[in-house]
Amino acid sequence: MNLPATAARHSAYYCATVAEFVATRPNEILGSLSIHSHGSIEQAQRSAWSAEIELLKPAVAGLPGTILLEFDVPRIGSRIDAVVISGPVIFPIEFKVGETEHHRQDIYQAWDYALDLKNFHSGSHAAPIVPILVATEAARSDSILPDPHADGVSRPALCGREGLRRLLESGIGSRRGPPIDGMAWARSPYRPTPTIIEAAQAMYAGHSVEAIARHEAGVRNLHETSERIERVVDDARAANSKAIIFVTGVPGAGKTLVGLNIATKRRDAAQPTHAVFLSGNGPLVAVLREALTRDGVERRRQEGKKGRKGDVAQEVKAFIQNVHHFRDAGLRDEDAPADHVVIFDEAQRAWNLRKTAKFMQQRKKRPGFSQSEPEFLLSYLDRHKDWAVVVCLVGGGQEINEGEAGISAWLEAVRTQFPAWRVYISPELTDSEYAAGHALEALAGQAHVTKDSNLHLGVSVRSFRAENLSGFVKAVLDCDRVSARDLLASIRDRYPMAITRDLSRAKRWIRQQARGTERYGLVASSGAQRLKPHAIDVRIDVDPVQWFLNDVDDTR
Repeated sequence: MNLPATAARHSAYYCATVAEFVATRPNEILGSLSIHSHGSIEQAQRSAWSAEIELLKPAVAGLPGTILLEFDVPRIGSRIDAVVISGPVIFPIEFKVGETEHHRQDIYQAWDYALDLKNFHSGSHAAPIVPILVATEAARSDSILPDPHADGVSRPALCGREGLRRLLESGIGSRRGPPIDGMAWARSPYRPTPTIIEAAQAMYAGHSVEAIARHEAGVRNLHETSERIERVVDDARAANSKAIIFVTGVPGAGKTLVGLNIATKRRDAAQPTHAVFLSGNGPLVAVLREALTRDGVERRRQEGKKGRKGDVAQEVKAFIQNVHHFRDAGLRDEDAPADHVVIFDEAQRAWNLRKTAKFMQQRKKRPGFSQSEPEFLLSYLDRHKDWAVVVCLVGGGQEINEGEAGISAWLEAVRTQFPAWRVYISPELTDSEYAAGHALEALAGQAHVTKDSNLHLGVSVRSFRAENLSGFVKAVLDCDRVSARDLLASIRDRYPMAITRDLSRAKRWIRQQARGTERYGLVASSGAQRLKPHAIDVRIDVDPVQWFLNDVDDTR
């Protein structure tokens, strides 16, 4: 059997020029697909591959280019049935063998594949992409291709058994651009940017934080920061000392990822360096817990293991907790917490003394409470007789609610109440947006303060569409018109924005922007009672778990 020599070097089970594909016997192509797949091949899969090969051969015969079968799409965790590269165009093709209709979920699937290539596959960024959905028994076939979006991705074209060749020829004739080297395209790196949910699931499954970043600078940044925190934890344990670490970062740089990375690597409650990830963001905690629970249950099922969802949920709850529940445990019990390593996400949003005292009096029946939330949380960890490490993940300028203390409250608590604790700070903590200047100056003369540049995450890993987005937002908030205008010009093609006072127009616009299974919604102020006549009642609680984790057909 003469298999394509290039097959093993690509993210596809089969890769060859169109001419080689047409000249190769179907059984040999089937053999290549079987060899490069994982696990046993069911007869249904072999039959589907045979039908696809039979249909593709006449459809591509005589066209220039390259064909790939079963091309890997890592972020979605699936494979594109076929990708045809011809002229300047990329055609991701999804087959539904035996189907007589083009179902909506199948159209969305083909669309998602095209968008994923455009956004995350480096060889696809600049090329026109024409996704095609083939329902082999459908009578309907599009006679013309849908118009492309501004980024060059078309809505999926639909066809049956007879319409594929016409759509391929139409795409090659109507789309402009330089011809694509198909073999070079197949070797191009795929750099996905996961959502925080996808990232947490990957780390919980054993992947490192470095494997999640989409570019080299982001990988290096996340690795160096994670490694530095690990060294401080190990040193504190070895020396029976206590330490607090302040990690800063640009918006989207991965502060939460670093925290989750430490927590997942040290999530075994039986180990002495067990860590817990704390957040005051209740919806985030609820969504992450449920996402990791569902993922854990599914992975156990795939591995043939039995296990109740409740058992998996208990494991997850042990290392992702609401900060206020953790605090309340310290109020109920005089002992030290079970955890020696505690990570506080968005630590600058902890409560100041006034808000903490008011809460304790009204809700906990403890009048005269004399500690801010940072001071009490540190006192809780200080109950350990041997060692403890607190990691504060710090966002800049994000104290948005009344009573949020800012990072200076943590620094003051260390200086005045816990002088034996070692302090590790990012040099960027001196920036005005962290509002920690006076507290840092007061700490400056103490020998146990260490500045470390590795504790600042300076590279954004979040926004694949617009790395300059956070800079634009900052320029707007700073009323810097010139910078805001320049930055907007650099991102508006890939990050569309519109301003209107007409809610119905806003809804139409956002629906038009959404493609495939992309989600959309509306953010409203909790005080926006005037929106009720528009059927938007801000008093109704929306369950974030259902909204974020369930599919687009779920009305919740």
